[in-house]
Amino acid sequence: MSIIVQQPQPYDLVSDVIQVSGIAGGAFEAHFQYEVTEGHDSVTGFFTAGDGAGGHDQFQIQVDVSGAGFTLPRLFLHVFHVPPTENPVRTDEVIVPVLHGNQIMADYRVYDEYVVRSGDTLWSIAQDRLGAGAQYPQLVAANAHTIVDPDAISVGQLIRIPRAV
Repeated sequence: MSIIVQQPQPYDLVSDVIQVSGIAGGAFEAHFQYEVTEGHDSVTGFFTAGDGAGGHDQFQIQVDVSGAGFTLPRLFLHVFHVPPTENPVRTDEVIVPVLHGNQIMADYRVYDEYVVRSGDTLWSIAQDRLGAGAQYPQLVAANAHTIVDPDAISVGQLIRIPRAV
């Protein structure tokens, strides 16, 4: 068995419907499972991949997490195989951390990209792009993988700006 998750990539900013795609297989129409969790709540499901003869095949699924009671913006997508044995365990598990836009901004749908210029601060970017400087924590949350210190952004740094549509 093998699983390659091509989408989402680590720390992608995702909405309530997560597009998951990749390649999986290694058995006759193998059954794979997924779980999206932030440690308190989770959404689970399954899909089938393979070519019917032990080969690998592309898969593409949509995972709707809108009904989950997530409270944290960092989610973990687990994709794995559970062999049909007496003591089932997850095998070939792939874990992809993602950022849940709806925990960062109500009604999140997409994000814009912004390149930091000389003189910019997160406060000034939030003021200009979100309408209030005090919303800069949304920028920090949407860029948790690249903004370690909110007081230290760099000229040329790419920042994702979440927005509702």
